[in-house]
Amino acid sequence: MSGKLNVLVTGATGKQGGHLVRELLERGHSVRAMTRKPESPAAAALADRGVTIVPGDFEDQGSLERAARGVDTVFAMSTPYEGGEKKETREGINIVRAAATVGVKHLVYTSVAGADRASGIPHFDSKFEVEKEIRRSGVPFTIVAPVFFMENFLADWMAPAIAQGAIALALPATRRLQQIAVEDIARFTALVIERRESFLGKRIDIASDELTLTAAAAIISEVSGRPITYTALPIEALRQFNKDQALMFDWFDSVGYDADVVGLRSLYPEVKWHRFSDWAREERWFWAEPRIAGRRDNATAGGRDNASADAR
Repeated sequence: MSGKLNVLVTGATGKQGGHLVRELLERGHSVRAMTRKPESPAAAALADRGVTIVPGDFEDQGSLERAARGVDTVFAMSTPYEGGEKKETREGINIVRAAATVGVKHLVYTSVAGADRASGIPHFDSKFEVEKEIRRSGVPFTIVAPVFFMENFLADWMAPAIAQGAIALALPATRRLQQIAVEDIARFTALVIERRESFLGKRIDIASDELTLTAAAAIISEVSGRPITYTALPIEALRQFNKDQALMFDWFDSVGYDADVVGLRSLYPEVKWHRFSDWAREERWFWAEPRIAGRRDNATAGGRDNASADAR
C-alpha cells in the first residue's frame, strides 16, 4: 500500500491506540476512531486533531461493521481489565468477524509476545484465542505482539512504590526482561500498515530493549535524581495476591520473551527503537504525589487499556 490510507483505530483514547493515532496523523493518513462514548472529552480531543469519530461497541456486531466499512485497515486491540479474559476474547473475535464481513483488506491485531507459546497465562491465552479466530476468518492480517511495556513503570501498580524509592517484583535481580516503549509499538504498527504486502500473514514479537530490573532501577535513579532500589519478591507472595500476575512473572523467569531485538533494530531502523535509558530520560518523573502523573503528551494519558495495565 502507498499514499494516504484510511485506518480505523480501536482503543484510540488509550495509550497504544492514542500513540498510533498520533503517528498515523503525522504520516498524513486519515484516522477513524471507534468509541463507545463519542461525546466524551477524549473523543472531542481526537476530533479536534482531525480524527473522524464513529460510535461503536465491541458487544454490538452491527456497530463494529459500520465502523469498519470503507477503511483500508483496522487496528484492533482488546483488554481483559474491564470484563475479564472471556470478555476480551469475545470482543476480539467480534471485531475480527466484523472486519471479515465488510471485506477489510488488512486487520492489524495487537496481541502479546509469547501468547502463541502455550504460556498458560490467562491474559496471554485470551489474546491467543483471538489470534486463532483471525487465522480462521480469512481476513488478511498481521499480528503485532509486544513485550513488557516500559510505561508500566508509570502505571498505578508500580508508580507509588517507585515514588517511595522502590521497585519490588517477583523476578530475580539477575533475570533480564525484554521491554518496549509504547511509542515504538506505534511506529512499528504504522510501518506494518503502510507496508501491508510485506507483513501479510505474519506474527511478529517486538521489543525495544532487554535488561534486568536492577539495571532499570539504576537508570531511573540516575535520570530522576532519587535513589531507587530493586527487590526480588518471592513468587508465592505474588501468587497469594494475583494468580494471573504470578503465572506471568513465573513464566518471565522460566521461559521469557524471545523477540529478536537485534534483528528488529537492523531490519526496521526507522522505528528508532528506544533503549530503556533513552525512554527514561524522555519521561518526566514526578515525585510530589503518590501517583506519578507526568507524561510527554496527552496521547499517553488515556484510559486503562492493554498498553498500560496488563504488565506484559
